[in-house]
Amino acid sequence: MPESANPASGEERAAAALAASGIAHTATRHGRVGSLEEAAAARGLRPDQVLKTIVVRRGEGDHVFVLVPGGRAIAWPKLREALGVSRLSLPDAEAARAATGYERGTITPFGSTHAWPVIADARIPAAGPVSIGGGAHGVAYTVDADALVAARAATVADVTDPE
Repeated sequence: MPESANPASGEERAAAALAASGIAHTATRHGRVGSLEEAAAARGLRPDQVLKTIVVRRGEGDHVFVLVPGGRAIAWPKLREALGVSRLSLPDAEAARAATGYERGTITPFGSTHAWPVIADARIPAAGPVSIGGGAHGVAYTVDADALVAARAATVADVTDPE
């Protein structure tokens, strides 16, 4: 659904989509943080349990969400191989917002204005709590990693390297 057709805020869209998914979740509101370590501490988790949702452009009007655990970064050759493509790029802030309805730093795979496919890095801690963005700065949701992967029908692949 185009963003203009959905007047809800990013936080409201994320909360509604997460609730509709049926997976158990806990919201954390802590305000802006300055580092991965601060985010993990505010959420009561280890840094590797804090997931970044990064929107990646495969082509014109074609994106994917990549779930990256804290302390890791996308390994572009690995991601290109996993997706079977020769080119990928990071959209600029405005293009990322147009593709997802979310501002950078708030992107979540729940409630996006388009349900892009999800790639989950193989190093995401399994069968335990992880934190994902909540559609607004300083808002996050703690969910079970396996439930997240299942709810978003994510493809699990080795697509990151240490930062």
